[in-house]
Amino acid sequence: MNRSLQVLKYLIADWLSASAAWVVLYVFRKLILESKKYGIATLEFDEKFYYGLLLIPIFWVTLYTMVGTYNTIYRRHRLMELSQTLWITILGVIALFFVLLLDDQINSYKDYYQSLLALFASHFTFTFILRLALTTRTVKRIHRGEIGFNTLIVGGNERALAMYEEMMGLRKSPGFKFLGFVRVNGKDNLLSKYMPCLGKYPKLPELIQKKNIEEVILAVESSDHKEIDSILNLLERERVVVKIIPDIHDIMRGSVKMTSIFGTPLIQVNREIMPAWQFSLKRLMDILGSAIAVIILMPVYFVIGILVKMSSPGPIFFVQERIGHYGKPFNIIKFRTMFIDAEKHGPQLSSSTDSRITPIGRVLRKTRMDELPQFFNVLKGEMALVGPRPERQFYIDQIVEKAPHYKHLQKVRPGITSWGQVKYGYAENVDQMIQRLKYDLLYMENMTLAVDFKILFYTILIVLKGSGK
Repeated sequence: MNRSLQVLKYLIADWLSASAAWVVLYVFRKLILESKKYGIATLEFDEKFYYGLLLIPIFWVTLYTMVGTYNTIYRRHRLMELSQTLWITILGVIALFFVLLLDDQINSYKDYYQSLLALFASHFTFTFILRLALTTRTVKRIHRGEIGFNTLIVGGNERALAMYEEMMGLRKSPGFKFLGFVRVNGKDNLLSKYMPCLGKYPKLPELIQKKNIEEVILAVESSDHKEIDSILNLLERERVVVKIIPDIHDIMRGSVKMTSIFGTPLIQVNREIMPAWQFSLKRLMDILGSAIAVIILMPVYFVIGILVKMSSPGPIFFVQERIGHYGKPFNIIKFRTMFIDAEKHGPQLSSSTDSRITPIGRVLRKTRMDELPQFFNVLKGEMALVGPRPERQFYIDQIVEKAPHYKHLQKVRPGITSWGQVKYGYAENVDQMIQRLKYDLLYMENMTLAVDFKILFYTILIVLKGSGK
């Protein structure tokens, strides 16, 4: 499967549809509406037409990108195309109406409705027809087995065997390309006559990367329910679709949705924290907010840099490797608040009475101003304004031993500030990190732009009051 090529096909289709709809609207306004007002119709393509021909498709493609249309390009189906194209067309047409059409010179207010209807009908029709053609072709290729998603089965028991045989007996391929299975208890080996056994489930992360796995189906016996949390924790930061055979849905935690894949029902775990459009707005807010902050705070950076340099020998900035989104390492940037060689004896967490902290470092930590350089991390895409605080691998290993669900936090970009940090401040030991963890998990369960604004507000209060811990 060539995902980039498939995305390009949809982009071209959406661009052509938007262009065609703009042409229809322009001609309609010139030949119909203007003739009603002025009694004469002249079709002239002025510079406004050509500006629209360039900018309108960009608007539509950006809107589709923001709502996640191109994220799962091979998993689309015709009903999805109908519903998604319909509601996004309604949203986009209303936006264009207020931006472009509301200042038209019209003969009657009914002309507004006619313009709105012309734009909606043309854009929806062109977009849906082209998308339907692309999606129908993809669905047929999946049915014929030309396209398949690399799939791994967890468990090789009777349930897994029955599911596999039912899948293989379907007239139309459901799209699974089974590459093997992993055992749960060491005895479930019934699938070995159909596919290779790739070991036990602790190898899941390694196998997913090595074999480019896209889907994982869990087939766990009743006696192995205790293993389900461990399996889900292993899969948490892997970018795979997780599905479960329905008989075990009662052991699941959180939100799930039922899906039926050509007669074989499975439960798909809903791993969506926020809708794609909110993630896009959150990222846009991160970029704009950080860019504005960097510009406004440039004099503050300069003053703090001088104070840090004067307070003790060493560099102005402190750079340290942290673990970020989906476990990817990155270098976090801070103003240096400690004397050089502060960790010459190995990693150590600081406390309020730590002698390694410089005098200006205490002030910076109290006001959280040591974190200001992280706006550059946000602009680079390594961090967000709000999100769980990133930790070092050294401490993550210790946290995971006591709280394996820590890996859930890596589903989102780490943040400059977080609910946990607003509540607890800097952690002085691993137990405090685990205490802070429950607030970060709570944030993820309630993750919205409104919650982000509240956390930013309280963070600003801490900076102004200098009440950071």
